[in-house]
Amino acid sequence: MKTYKSKFGFEIMGFLTLLFLVTIGYMLYKNESLNTILIVGGINLLVFGFFLYLNFSTEYRITDNGILKIKCGFAYNKSYDINKIKSISKSNNLISSHAPSLDRIELTYDQFDQIVISPKDKTGFAMELTKMNPKIVNKLN
Repeated sequence: MKTYKSKFGFEIMGFLTLLFLVTIGYMLYKNESLNTILIVGGINLLVFGFFLYLNFSTEYRITDNGILKIKCGFAYNKSYDINKIKSISKSNNLISSHAPSLDRIELTYDQFDQIVISPKDKTGFAMELTKMNPKIVNKLN
Protein backbone atom coordinates (compact mmCIF):
# COMPACT_ATOMS: atom_id res chain seq x y z
CA MET A 1 0.00 0.00 0.00
CA LYS A 2 1.30 3.42 -0.94
CA THR A 3 -0.02 6.65 0.61
CA TYR A 4 0.12 10.08 -1.03
CA LYS A 5 -0.62 13.16 1.06
CA SER A 6 -2.56 16.02 -0.46
CA LYS A 7 -0.78 19.18 -1.46
CA PHE A 8 -1.38 22.00 1.02
CA GLY A 9 -3.96 24.51 -0.22
CA PHE A 10 -2.16 27.80 0.34
CA GLU A 11 -4.49 29.55 -2.12
CA ILE A 12 -7.65 28.61 -0.27
CA MET A 13 -6.14 29.24 3.16
CA GLY A 14 -4.88 32.64 1.97
CA PHE A 15 -8.36 33.51 0.69
CA LEU A 16 -9.93 32.49 4.01
CA THR A 17 -7.38 34.59 5.92
CA LEU A 18 -8.07 37.61 3.72
CA LEU A 19 -11.82 37.12 4.09
CA PHE A 20 -11.43 36.86 7.87
CA LEU A 21 -9.33 40.05 8.07
CA VAL A 22 -11.66 42.03 5.78
CA THR A 23 -14.74 40.92 7.72
CA ILE A 24 -13.26 41.80 11.12
CA GLY A 25 -11.79 45.04 9.75
CA TYR A 26 -15.16 46.10 8.35
CA MET A 27 -16.88 45.27 11.63
CA LEU A 28 -14.32 47.36 13.53
CA TYR A 29 -14.79 50.21 11.02
CA LYS A 30 -18.58 50.07 11.58
CA ASN A 31 -18.08 50.07 15.37
CA GLU A 32 -19.89 46.76 15.87
CA SER A 33 -20.22 45.52 19.42
CA LEU A 34 -17.43 43.41 20.89
CA ASN A 35 -19.84 40.46 21.28
CA THR A 36 -20.72 40.53 17.58
CA ILE A 37 -17.06 40.74 16.56
CA LEU A 38 -16.18 37.84 18.86
CA ILE A 39 -19.02 35.67 17.53
CA VAL A 40 -18.16 36.35 13.88
CA GLY A 41 -14.45 35.92 14.64
CA GLY A 42 -15.16 32.61 16.38
CA ILE A 43 -17.17 31.34 13.43
CA ASN A 44 -14.39 32.42 11.05
CA LEU A 45 -11.80 30.62 13.19
CA LEU A 46 -13.90 27.44 13.19
CA VAL A 47 -14.17 27.53 9.39
CA PHE A 48 -10.43 28.26 9.11
CA GLY A 49 -9.64 25.41 11.51
CA PHE A 50 -11.85 22.99 9.57
CA PHE A 51 -10.10 23.82 6.29
CA LEU A 52 -6.73 23.49 8.00
CA TYR A 53 -7.80 20.06 9.27
CA LEU A 54 -8.84 19.04 5.72
CA ASN A 55 -5.44 20.14 4.40
CA PHE A 56 -3.60 17.86 6.80
CA SER A 57 -6.00 14.89 6.80
CA THR A 58 -6.63 14.43 3.07
CA GLU A 59 -4.74 11.50 1.60
CA TYR A 60 -4.88 9.10 -1.31
CA ARG A 61 -3.97 5.42 -0.80
CA ILE A 62 -3.23 2.92 -3.52
CA THR A 63 -3.65 -0.58 -2.17
CA ASP A 64 -1.83 -3.68 -3.39
CA ASN A 65 -5.11 -5.16 -4.66
CA GLY A 66 -5.85 -2.28 -7.09
CA ILE A 67 -8.04 0.03 -5.04
CA LEU A 68 -7.65 3.81 -4.74
CA LYS A 69 -8.87 4.99 -1.34
CA ILE A 70 -9.56 8.70 -0.91
CA LYS A 71 -9.85 10.04 2.63
CA CYS A 72 -10.81 13.67 3.13
CA GLY A 73 -11.30 14.48 6.80
CA PHE A 74 -13.86 12.54 8.78
CA ALA A 75 -16.66 13.10 6.27
CA TYR A 76 -15.35 11.43 3.12
CA ASN A 77 -13.79 8.00 2.80
CA LYS A 78 -14.40 6.30 -0.54
CA SER A 79 -12.75 3.58 -2.62
CA TYR A 80 -12.37 3.34 -6.40
CA ASP A 81 -11.32 0.42 -8.58
CA ILE A 82 -8.09 1.45 -10.35
CA ASN A 83 -9.01 -0.79 -13.30
CA LYS A 84 -11.96 1.54 -14.04
CA ILE A 85 -9.79 4.67 -14.29
CA LYS A 86 -9.45 5.75 -17.94
CA SER A 87 -7.11 8.77 -17.82
CA ILE A 88 -5.15 11.19 -15.64
CA SER A 89 -4.82 14.85 -16.64
CA LYS A 90 -4.10 18.28 -15.17
CA SER A 91 -7.17 20.15 -14.02
CA ASN A 92 -8.15 23.76 -13.43
CA ASN A 93 -11.57 22.66 -12.22
CA LEU A 94 -12.64 24.74 -9.22
CA ILE A 95 -15.56 22.53 -8.21
CA SER A 96 -15.71 21.30 -4.66
CA SER A 97 -13.61 18.17 -4.44
CA HIS A 98 -11.23 16.09 -2.35
CA ALA A 99 -8.42 18.47 -3.24
CA PRO A 100 -7.45 21.11 -0.67
CA SER A 101 -5.02 22.67 -3.17
CA LEU A 102 -5.94 24.29 -6.47
CA ASP A 103 -3.01 22.44 -8.10
CA ARG A 104 -5.18 19.49 -9.14
CA ILE A 105 -5.38 16.47 -11.34
CA GLU A 106 -8.48 14.83 -12.73
CA LEU A 107 -9.05 11.11 -13.00
CA THR A 108 -11.61 10.04 -15.59
CA TYR A 109 -13.45 7.11 -14.07
CA ASP A 110 -15.97 4.65 -15.53
CA GLN A 111 -17.91 6.13 -18.43
CA PHE A 112 -18.41 9.81 -17.52
CA ASP A 113 -17.29 10.22 -13.91
CA GLN A 114 -14.42 12.42 -12.76
CA ILE A 115 -12.41 12.48 -9.55
CA VAL A 116 -10.56 15.72 -8.83
CA ILE A 117 -7.68 15.37 -6.36
CA SER A 118 -4.42 17.11 -5.45
CA PRO A 119 -1.63 14.72 -4.45
CA LYS A 120 1.63 16.41 -3.48
CA ASP A 121 3.60 14.05 -5.74
CA LYS A 122 1.41 14.05 -8.86
CA THR A 123 3.99 12.36 -11.07
CA GLY A 124 4.70 9.54 -8.61
CA PHE A 125 0.98 9.11 -8.01
CA ALA A 126 0.27 8.85 -11.75
CA MET A 127 3.15 6.41 -12.26
CA GLU A 128 1.87 4.20 -9.44
CA LEU A 129 -1.65 4.17 -10.94
CA THR A 130 -0.38 3.37 -14.44
CA LYS A 131 1.80 0.60 -13.02
CA MET A 132 -1.35 -0.95 -11.51
CA ASN A 133 -3.42 -0.33 -14.67
CA PRO A 134 -1.34 0.17 -17.86
CA LYS A 135 -4.52 1.08 -19.80
CA ILE A 136 -4.70 4.47 -18.03
CA VAL A 137 -3.81 7.33 -20.39
CA ASN A 138 -1.39 9.62 -18.53
CA LYS A 139 -1.80 13.18 -19.88
CA LEU A 140 0.28 14.84 -17.14
CA ASN A 141 3.51 15.02 -19.15
